Amino acid sequence: MNSRRKFISSVASAFLISISSRLMATDTINESEHKTHDMSKMPENWTKNEQIAMLVYPGFTALDLIGPQYMFAGLMGATVHIVSETLEPITSDTNVTIVPTITYDKVPDELSVLFIPGGGESVIKALENKKLMNFVRKKGTKAKFITSTCTGSLILAGAGLLNGYKATSHWVARDALSAGGAIPIDERVVIDRNRITGAGVTAGIDLGLTIVSLLRDDLYAQTLQLLAEYAPKPPFNAGIPLTAPKEAVEMINMMFSEYNSNVQKVIKKALIF
Repeated sequence: MNSRRKFISSVASAFLISISSRLMATDTINESEHKTHDMSKMPENWTKNEQIAMLVYPGFTALDLIGPQYMFAGLMGATVHIVSETLEPITSDTNVTIVPTITYDKVPDELSVLFIPGGGESVIKALENKKLMNFVRKKGTKAKFITSTCTGSLILAGAGLLNGYKATSHWVARDALSAGGAIPIDERVVIDRNRITGAGVTAGIDLGLTIVSLLRDDLYAQTLQLLAEYAPKPPFNAGIPLTAPKEAVEMINMMFSEYNSNVQKVIKKALIF
């Protein structure tokens, strides 16, 4: 087991040797790493200097963030910021706590990627948070790619950033996008110009790989996918309403019976600022 861990660690280090902003800020690399990891076959254009901002807020869905964050962290040379109003720890919907790395006022003006994760009732609270929404609007006007996973697209809609754009969201809330002028699309990942939105939760992994391919190239994304061993074979074919048991679909619809109408009202209110 130890040898297997060492092997995985060695492969990961060879490809992700520069994944964190702290490492990228360091001018020198340990001499032993040079000897252990041969980076000579990495194309020169695989190292760039993107600035990526990933928003977090109380009650966000942890997997919405972590899936694409893993992929973005694999962009050699990029800096991935975890953004919030303060640097206080933020607790997700599943009680996973994330520590922000930067506050709204410190985020670079020119972003390569602005990313918004989703949530449940927490999205409604986020839409009602003027500081958060002002940050999203401000950074969304200049970001190269404006992106989201799951119901994070509802926050983009409330910020007026999806008006006239095709977009997706979690299937249970997708139609609510129209309140912000978006065109709801039933797809895993939707690209409309520089707006890239992912469907529910796990679609964030696909979204992350899609964005990596756009910022680098397909081979880079495929290499990162291989490193992550992302080849899902779920035990059940129940990930979308079309294939899930009728009872499961009805149960979730019942759980969120008033969510769409409530969030649409808040989106429309957020558009007035």
